[in-house]
This record gives sequence, structure tokens and C-alpha cells, in this order.
Amino acid sequence: MTAEHPSAETSLKNDYDSPWKEALERFFPEFLALLFPAIHAQIDWRMAPVFLDKELQQIGADSPRGRRYADKLVRVRACDGHEIAVLIHVEVQGDPESGFGERMFVYHSRLRDRYGLDVVSLAVLTDTIASFRPSQFRHLRWGCGIAFRFPMVKLLDYVEPERWTELEASDNVFALVVMAQIRAKITTEAETLKGWKFRLIRLMYERGYERTLILELFRLIDWMIRLPAGLEADFRQELYAYEEQHRMPYVTTVEQAGIEKGLQQGLQQGEAKTLLRLIDRKFGPEAAQRHRERIERAELEQLDTWLDRILTADTPETIFH
Repeated sequence: MTAEHPSAETSLKNDYDSPWKEALERFFPEFLALLFPAIHAQIDWRMAPVFLDKELQQIGADSPRGRRYADKLVRVRACDGHEIAVLIHVEVQGDPESGFGERMFVYHSRLRDRYGLDVVSLAVLTDTIASFRPSQFRHLRWGCGIAFRFPMVKLLDYVEPERWTELEASDNVFALVVMAQIRAKITTEAETLKGWKFRLIRLMYERGYERTLILELFRLIDWMIRLPAGLEADFRQELYAYEEQHRMPYVTTVEQAGIEKGLQQGLQQGEAKTLLRLIDRKFGPEAAQRHRERIERAELEQLDTWLDRILTADTPETIFH
């Protein structure tokens, strides 16, 4: 199977990491039900999942540079009463990486050692390279070996007509997130992408979701699928006309301010991520980890200033003073 490869312009306009992290936290049960149904069936959902982002950051603080994953660590209770740590790696780099399986094994081992819990590691591959399908890590030397396997889902497989039809027919809200990710990654023509964006938004209305859910999903889809300014304006006009026709002005009324706020937050998170990456490359991962909390709390204007300063900074501290 071959897939279209997005242009550089399209790739720059799409932010996959941040919306995936938010979508996983907001729709975690739906995510598992859609992509890992057998695992979903083994969880006692009467106990709410607990997200352990800080713990995961500590585990990965000394990981090799260049990592491009949206990671989530979630503690759940299994139906048999055991507490389980579910580690989710969402691969958003877009290129094969030979060490991916080993990285999954290292994270799995560290988490199991630190917390003494069963750990289930899951991989969701969102890249466009059909042959890149890591699902295990093996190593053998002088009779001593490691064989580590992990469940993996390749979103590119859902491009096949039969599976895409299943997504469109699904009543699982996470199907819309998956479809938005797929189309954002494989669609090269901006006009075609606009059509897909409108189609996905229209699906929300056709399913009769309540206003709050529509706005949450809209923000995630809008975050994933970015269009050139002119086409974005055309898309908004088509959406407004559709809402008026169906008497459902959810996006065009006061809630629009909330969406714009969400986009602003997306820009802030993107700049924070860029600054952390630059500090990591220039001063090392320990410096990035030391200043992470301050950077992630900073306003957009402050981040702009710090990004300018890093170009001439001799030490991390000179960036912030």
C-alpha cells in the first residue's frame, strides 16, 4: 500500500503531538475501545484512570535526544483487581526509527522497576511509512536473551476503504480524532484537505452530539488539520452556512471565543515545546528538564522573548534573565 506524503507546508501547519496528548486524556476509554478493544474489555472502568505525566517525564528525562512521541502513562484497575500501568507511545515523527522497539522495552522496564506494577505498553503509529511496523524488541547474546512484544496499531491501515468505512460508521467519538490524524498526514492538496475537514465536522453534527462535545472535538480536529489562511476562511464560511441551515450555531456564537483561546493555547504549547527542544540540543537534557515547568507555564509573549535569547545564550540561565 502506498500513501500520499504531505508537503512541507502542510506538515508545518499541523501540530500532531499536542492534540494527541489532550485527546488521550479526554477520551481515554474511547481510545482503547476503538484501537485496543481487547484491552478495554479487561479494565474496570468504575475506577477512573489516573494520568501520571510527571512520573513519565522523570522516567524519560535522560532518553536520547530527538524523540518525537506523544506519551501517556495511565494507571487503571483491571477487572481482576490488579492495578496496571498503561504506557502509550504515539509515534508522530513520520519516519521509521530503528530503535523504537528498544525504546519501548526500556520505558517498560523502568516503569515496572520503579512502581512494581504490571505495565502494558501500547504503540500507535501515525507515520506514513507502510513498512514501519515495530511490535517487538529482541536481543540474544551467548544464550542470554530478551524477547519483548507490545500491541501496535498502524493508523495508515485505516486508509483501506473497508476500514475507513468502519471509522465513518463508528459511534465512538475517538474515530473522528483518528480520521482527522490520518487525513492530515496523507493529504497533499490543501483544497482536498479542506473538504475532509468539513466532512469530519459535519459528521459530528449528523451524530447529534451535544454542544460541549462538539466544541471539544472541533478544537481537536481544528488543531490537527491546519489550512492556509485563505482556505481556512472559506472553511469557516462553509461551516457557518451549514450551522445556520441546520439551526445549530455552536461554533459561530460565543463559543467561538473558547475555540480561539484553544488555538492560542496550542501556539503556546508549540513554542514551549520548541524552546525545550532547543535547550536540550544546546545545553543538554538535564537543563531542559530543570526549566521545563517554568517554560510550560509561561505566556506566549514571554516564550517569544526566550526563543530570541537562546540564539546568543551562553548558559540556560541567561535565557530567563
